[in-house]
Amino acid sequence: MSIYLSVILPSYNELRNIKRGVLDEVYDFLKQYPQSWELILSDDGSSDGTTALLEKFAKKDQRIRVLKNPHRGKGPTVSAGMLAAKGQWRLYSDFDQSTPLSELNSLLKYSEQFQIIFGSREIIGAQRQKEPVYRHVMGRVFNLLVQILAVPGMLDTQCGFKLFSAQATKDLFPKLYVYSGQAHRRDAFTGAFDVELLYLAKKYNYKMKEVPVIWQHHKTDRVNPVKDSFLMFLDIMRIRIADLSGKYPNHVKQ
Repeated sequence: MSIYLSVILPSYNELRNIKRGVLDEVYDFLKQYPQSWELILSDDGSSDGTTALLEKFAKKDQRIRVLKNPHRGKGPTVSAGMLAAKGQWRLYSDFDQSTPLSELNSLLKYSEQFQIIFGSREIIGAQRQKEPVYRHVMGRVFNLLVQILAVPGMLDTQCGFKLFSAQATKDLFPKLYVYSGQAHRRDAFTGAFDVELLYLAKKYNYKMKEVPVIWQHHKTDRVNPVKDSFLMFLDIMRIRIADLSGKYPNHVKQ
């Protein structure tokens, strides 16, 4: 049987969010969803017991499965889930559900006209809960660099709520270079993963739509404003250099 929707949740040491009930929240939405679906829990080599809890949760429904990946960062973990998925449409969403899964309907409204539809916290109509000032400033400076150096015209590349057609997924994710998860990276940092993905989509002339969504801040200790901003800038430059040096094919079949 064909699957209409695949939802991919990447995880890394998510005990706090699991205890907060995010998986139940996602499942409650999907149980009521009118189309066929699957939920892929793609884990990034968690070391705090997250994987065991994911496997326990997956027993609730045969449409839920767990992917165990080595710790290589969000980019390769998302890619593994997206490429393992079988849905006509494939959404990856942050595990903490900063943007609730119910916002999916806002994206699917544009599925007839676009191949890639992504949530935005900055476009007119978005509902964004206040976040620490340093996070917002960091995001705005980063986006300015992204618009100048990589994907002009996109107000928010970093919102972790993106929907791809099956064809766009198969074309774009295998072509990632900076965030491919291969040996040339020595860390699991993936701050500009979305930028590389959208950079490729723009390079290959995919039809994309930025859509306002609800977003709320959840406290995390994984963000270092100074270090992460510097690493993201370096990775934007790596993306441009990769393109100039022929790491990305010139064309894809759509």
